[in-house]
Parts: sequence; C-alpha cells; structure tokens
Amino acid sequence: MKKIQLLENDPYLKPFSKKIEERIENFQIKLKKLSANKTLNDFANAHLYFGLQKTKKGWIYRDWLPNALEVYLIGDFTEWQKNEKFKLEKQKNGIFYTELSDSAMKHGDLYKLSVKWENGEGERIPAYAKRVVQDDETKIFSAQVWNPKEKYKFLHSAPEKLDSVLIYEAHIGMSSEEGKVSTFQEFRKKILPHVVKSGYNVLQLMAIQEHPYYGSFGYHVSSFYAVSSRFGTPNDLKQLVDEAHQKGLMVIMDIVHSHAVKNENEGLSKYDGSEYQYFHAGARGLHPAWDSRCFDYSKDEVIHFLLSNCKFWLEEYNFDGFRFDGVTSMLYLNHGLETNFTSYYQYFDGNQDVDAATYLMLANKLIHDIRPHSIVIAEEMSGMPGTATPIEEGGYGFDYRLAMGVPDYWIKLIKEFKDEQWHVGDIFYQLTNKRNDEKVISYVESHDQALVGDKTVIMRLADKDLYYNMSIDRMNLNIERAVALHKVIRLLTISTAGDGYLNFMGNEFAHPEWIDFPREGNNWSYNYARRQWSLYKNKLLAYHFLGEFDREMIKLIIKYNVLSSDRAFAIVQNTGDQVLIFKRADLLFVFNLNPTQSFEGYGFEIDNGKYKIIFNSDNEKFLGYSRLDEKLTYETQKIGDKNYLQLYIPNRCGFVMKKMKK
Repeated sequence: MKKIQLLENDPYLKPFSKKIEERIENFQIKLKKLSANKTLNDFANAHLYFGLQKTKKGWIYRDWLPNALEVYLIGDFTEWQKNEKFKLEKQKNGIFYTELSDSAMKHGDLYKLSVKWENGEGERIPAYAKRVVQDDETKIFSAQVWNPKEKYKFLHSAPEKLDSVLIYEAHIGMSSEEGKVSTFQEFRKKILPHVVKSGYNVLQLMAIQEHPYYGSFGYHVSSFYAVSSRFGTPNDLKQLVDEAHQKGLMVIMDIVHSHAVKNENEGLSKYDGSEYQYFHAGARGLHPAWDSRCFDYSKDEVIHFLLSNCKFWLEEYNFDGFRFDGVTSMLYLNHGLETNFTSYYQYFDGNQDVDAATYLMLANKLIHDIRPHSIVIAEEMSGMPGTATPIEEGGYGFDYRLAMGVPDYWIKLIKEFKDEQWHVGDIFYQLTNKRNDEKVISYVESHDQALVGDKTVIMRLADKDLYYNMSIDRMNLNIERAVALHKVIRLLTISTAGDGYLNFMGNEFAHPEWIDFPREGNNWSYNYARRQWSLYKNKLLAYHFLGEFDREMIKLIIKYNVLSSDRAFAIVQNTGDQVLIFKRADLLFVFNLNPTQSFEGYGFEIDNGKYKIIFNSDNEKFLGYSRLDEKLTYETQKIGDKNYLQLYIPNRCGFVMKKMKK
C-alpha cells in the first residue's frame, strides 16, 4: 500500500497503521464491488428503480422484501382492500414487482403495502415513498402518489465555493413566533430574508426527512426519501432551496443515517416481517440510548438504500451537502456511550464498526463526485482521527467536523467558575485545539444546547433577570454582565474558529428560552417550539442590540476572510490580568475578560505601524459603554529594538484592530 498521508500527519497513529490500512482496504474492496464496470454514481440509483415509478405507459412498482410471501398495493384506488390486480409478483433476490396502467392511480391517491410473511402480515409505508402524509383526524401516515402536472424547475445555482463557511442552523416548524407548525413558504418569505441580512452564507435545515413524532426534532426518521409533509409539499421545499441559492446561500440538510425510528407501521422496522432486513438482529439492532433501530452496514442492499438517499437529496432537491447526524454512534459498536476518549488506543481497540466506516467513506466519495464543492459535516464527538481528512489522504472524507467540545467548554466555564477564575490561556487553547489536518465548525450553542431541561447561554448568564430586566432602561448589573459576556463569547469563538462557524436560529439575538416541542408533559403546548422574533425587532430591548452585534460580527469575519486564514497566533495570554491578544487574518483581536479591572496603557510587542479599531463589542450601538475612542489612531513605540503598542483595554470587552497601510 502506498504512503498514507494521515499517518505522516500524525506520528501517534503509527502504532495503529495496520488498522488504518485495513479500513482503507475495506473501502477500496467495497467500492470496486459496488462500482463493478460502472461508477459509484451509477450504483446509487435505487430511488430510480425501487418504489413507485411513473413511465410513459403507466406505473411500475418494485420493492425489496426478501422475507415476504405476498405483497399487495392497497390504497384509495382499491378502497384499501387487497385486489389481485394490484398484487406484486415475487422475482429473484427478494424483489417484488408489478406494472399498472396509467389509470390505475392518480396524483394525490393514498397508498400502502399489504405484506404477508410467515406467521404474520401488516401494512407498510413503502421504503422509497417520496411523499408521506398524515391524516389530521386519525393521525395515520400513508404514502401519497406524487405526480403533479407542473414539475418544479430550478432557476438558480448555489455558489460554487465559499471562503468562509457561516452556517445558520434552522428548524422550519418552529421558525414562526406563532404557536403552530410553520411551513416552507412562511420560512421562505419571513425568515430567509433575515438569514441573508444577518450575513450567514449556509442555511442548514433540520428535520427534513419524514418523522412520525414532531418532538424528535427530526432525528427518528421513518421515510428517508420523503420531505416532512407537516412543513409543506416537495415543490415548496424546492422553491425555498432555489430562492436561497438566488440570494447567495448554500443549503445543506441534516441527514440521519445513523439509526431509524422503531415504528413498524410508519418506518422500516420489520418491513418484510423480519427484524434483520435493514437492521441488525437482536440487541445490536436496538440503540440503547435513542430507542431506535441500527442499520446493518454490512449489507450491500442497505448501502444501496443509503447511498441512493444521499444522491436523491442532492439531485432531486438541489441540496449542497449534509450534516451527518450521529457519526460517533455509527463508528463504535457501543455507539460511544459512556466512553471518555482519552487515548488513541480507544479509536482502534476493536470497538469500531468497520462496515459503518466503509459506508461513511463511500457516502463522502459519492457526494463529492456529484457535487465537488459540497459541504459535508460530521457530528462526531470522539475525535476519531481522519474524520475530516480527505479519503485520498487516508481519512473518512468529511469536509468538516463539528467542534462539539467548544459549546461544552463554554457551559462548563459559565457553570463551574466565577468570572475572575476564567483562565484566558485555557480558553485560547480550548478554542483553537484541533487536528492540523482537519477543518472544524465552531459554535457557542446549537439546537443541542437549548433543548428542554437545558439552558441557552444567555439564560445561564442572566437567569430569571431575563424576564424582568432586558429593557434597556431597566438593565441591572446582572444583565449588563450577561450582555457583555454574550458578545465576548461569540467574538472569541468565531475569531478562533478552525474553519467555519455555526449559529442556531434565534441565538444570534440571544433567544432566551429552551426548546420544548408539544408533548403530553407540557399539555401539547407550542410555547417553547417557536422563535420570538419580536424580541429582536423591539429596539427598546437588549435582544435587538445583541442581534445587531452578531450581524456586524459576521460582516467583519466575511470581509477579512478570517475563517479561511491561518490559525490564530497568541501574542498575550496574561492569566492574572485575564487579557488575551492574538493575531489572525492581519487583524489584531484584543480581549479583556476581567470582570472589574480595565487597563490603561497596556503594552505588548507587535509589528511596527499604526493601528485602528474596526470593531468593538463595547460600542454603544451594541449596548456597550463606548469607553474606546474608535476615531483614534494607535501607533507603536520603539523600545530598544522592539516595537510596542499601548492600549486602553476596558473590562469585559473584545475589540478588533487593523494595521493601517502606509
């Protein structure tokens, strides 16, 4: 085997070179097998073969049901009874097939499969159904024939490549301020303009794949090829993606291939009567923490289903990539549960699912073959080496890994340490700690940090005062602290970010409350499954100023290509003063986390020249105190053979300086 760059990048991997070589070899063997005399792209066409397909003559239905004895299509067109005209013929390899006339069914008809197996039978929603709807009264899900006369035509293309990846994570259903499930159309008209104006250039959509339980946040998927109908029609989603492209955004979606809902009537569990068709049999097929089913990635049919699913969303809906959910769960036989990954040995100790690793590499190859400039992100918390390293260098092929340790670190800091104990050296290390051969997406908080029972960062900082003192004429010391730190934390995180930054919908203006979907425990209330945009729009509330700070911060990061520049280089890490100063993208970032002490004439060595403040968290337009004169020019002074800059650095403040051209 030729030299593996991943091993060259990290000498600590050398003792595990055989394991890494085996992983690469497994991928190459499987790739060759699936591609045969074609390409992986040709292989990933299950969605064009299986399921209900419209032809010039009529309809064709195929499905893979190896354990089934009899299969019927039932629906509105059969009055939901078995009809011999709609019986499927069993062919080889467990495939059932039928051809139907053009008049056999029409657009909008509801349908299912009636499947009989040894000692049982049941109704199933087709695995490749591209439209699934729920009856408002009975709450029963059914597939729906989707063949509208007017096919949506995409008019706009996404940007080919972004210098800075700034992700706006959004959930369509909870995007309205009203207590309801919002829609694609409402999001397109009301929220998309806000995302664009806020400066983010990647829209990440959650919960797109159909899921029976709204409160699962879209992570218990039942129909992998169907857009969740609670948000609108397939054409509605296509229009949203198209308009986002028109406005210069790339659009990616959360894709859930790590597990599937247990539901048998709605999902793939016991689809043909067996528990092992798509999933592992026995205990291995049940996720102990998520109460869901675990795919068997060793089966070519399962890989066929999942790879085709990736291709389907890219080509049918014009998505520009994916955030793969639950990658850690896929990579480890114990799903990474109750495991502290403290040594390299734990990445190669036999607890790894080698078939899942092969699948992820195949998926990344396929996605980048189809869309070379796609964005594919791994939600992976173990730190598995090579996760976001190119396949040709020996990695798994993701473009980015979520820096999941960053939000955890901020929570720990806020919860367990007093402000005067915040160690700027440790903060800088934690925010910049990443593998040199990987790109990461940093963030202060995503949807995960705001789920029911948890707290948003602003809630952790301000607690109950949020409800009484966010009016700018009633702010108390606690709110003033919370507002200042909310800005500083965000500026610190984005300016040190590895290669990208993420924000969850509403957190840009410090949305105050947790997320809790309607459920029995809250009397099916939508009160916490919405976003209170009015808080940001009200210029008499601190939320407005925090939102404006975020917008200007994002503009700064884009203007100077901060995220695509070299890593931050620390100049000052004074733990006693709590002053942190670093350089990045020809900018100087200055932070004083000291809760009480400002510093006059704070000197440090820097390149000779004149400097000006170009961004300042303490500016009154961001609800600061304007203690810095942003019109001043700061010039270095020569002391001996070195150049020093002396600054006034207010407490709980972060500002950015740029060296002036001569």
